[in-house]
Amino acid sequence: MISMSSFHSMLIPILSGMIMLAIGFNFRDKNVGVFAMWVGMLMILATVIYKILAKLNE
Repeated sequence: MISMSSFHSMLIPILSGMIMLAIGFNFRDKNVGVFAMWVGMLMILATVIYKILAKLNE
């Protein structure tokens, strides 16, 4: 079973990445919006890749 600290360490970056994607989508006509979408996407992708690599290392 997944521990709560592990759950929160995954939940916080994914939720903040989704919020960054939403903010970036609202301001997609400005450069800061495009940057926010990139940061949000990279946060979610980095979290998923980290979890995959952690599982492969077991």
